[in-house]
Amino acid sequence: MARNIFKEVIDSLSYYIQGKEKAIELTLICLFSRGHLLIEDLPGLGKTTLAIAIARILGMDFGRIQATSDLLPTDITGLSVYNKNTQQFEFHPGPIFNNIILVDEINRATPKTQSALLEAMAEKQVTVEGKTYKLPKPFFVLATQNPVEQYGTFPLPESQLDRFMMKISLGYPSREAEKEIIMGGSKRELLNQIKPIISKEEVVKLQEEIREKVYISEKLADYILDIVWATRESKYLESGLSTRGTLAITYTAKTKAYFEGRDFVIPEDVKHLSSYVIPHRVIFKPEYEAQKEEVIKSLINQIPLPSV
Repeated sequence: MARNIFKEVIDSLSYYIQGKEKAIELTLICLFSRGHLLIEDLPGLGKTTLAIAIARILGMDFGRIQATSDLLPTDITGLSVYNKNTQQFEFHPGPIFNNIILVDEINRATPKTQSALLEAMAEKQVTVEGKTYKLPKPFFVLATQNPVEQYGTFPLPESQLDRFMMKISLGYPSREAEKEIIMGGSKRELLNQIKPIISKEEVVKLQEEIREKVYISEKLADYILDIVWATRESKYLESGLSTRGTLAITYTAKTKAYFEGRDFVIPEDVKHLSSYVIPHRVIFKPEYEAQKEEVIKSLINQIPLPSV
């Protein structure tokens, strides 16, 4: 059943977001793993459309935050406003109180404002004026950043990057997909017509089932740790994966297995997703910064797959 839902969601979204099936799949894996996603790519490749479409088809509330240098933490979390009628302060929640949050160009926000997202992403709650508010379930942050334009940007610190379960890029659509866009026009205006395939309550239920019911053998656990320790001992890296990174590999592999109709993880699940989970979490030595993907793929390929 879950595999059918997953396929139906991808097929439906592919109509609105042409040529991005892989990105849709990875985004859904991240969401159902209870993680957050960072998309680093050029403007105009469909990042906003992807976020809105997924919110619609999964029956979730959607909020957008456009990061700028003058964005304040309270613009994200909300703030208390004095009501003259009741003569009391009333809390007005910010956009962070939606199920899916698109933080566009996150690296344009100042470090102080970026830090307002840390508690929300890690603890699923925000603290405003000394009072803590729980965020809705499910809760998924999809942040974007431009890899080219550096003027007026504030690079995300390692602690912030580590909060993102996966980092991907959409890339250009294929020539055929882009030709379809030329001939048929953008389908962005049709997003409001998308009908939910499942509800947000069902999304939460699936998230729980994935964590509880998908089995990881001791051999697979050792395989994951072999990858993790390879990053920690690599001559190409200043520092390797954190324990949060170890869990990210585990949870995403479980989700991939679940949506392929299995209740157990196989080595290929881990190997396939590691290249999206690892690179943004580790610190490369300066001379290897330009070869990040190649270094990580090389580390993973050197570790033999366990027999299951």
